[in-house]
Amino acid sequence: MSQLAIELMRAEARSNRLHQSESVLSDTMHKSLPVAGYKPQSSTKVDLVNHNKEAEEHILRSLDALWDRPEDDIDYRWLTIGIDLLEQAFMAINRSIFKPARVTLPSDKMAVGAVDAAREIA
Repeated sequence: MSQLAIELMRAEARSNRLHQSESVLSDTMHKSLPVAGYKPQSSTKVDLVNHNKEAEEHILRSLDALWDRPEDDIDYRWLTIGIDLLEQAFMAINRSIFKPARVTLPSDKMAVGAVDAAREIA
């Protein structure tokens, strides 16, 4: 069995343990990032994302070892694509937990004001 398969199995096992103990974790709210669209997060969500970040790092380090293999053994172009997609996958998973919202733009407020003004005229 490959090292990557072993790491994936370990990450899944840790994830299962984390989900089983999720109800025990405290739900202290953490301040949101100073980024538009982000909101305060519970300790449970922060713990889940930190767990995912650790699992991602284990997998990425396993993939880093592939760069040391001979060029005729590995297609580095596909390795790069795989790493990029893996990073995107973890980003999507973490966004599914934190659920950042879309932001309101200054032009949105002007458009709402124009709609309200038009309603008053009608």
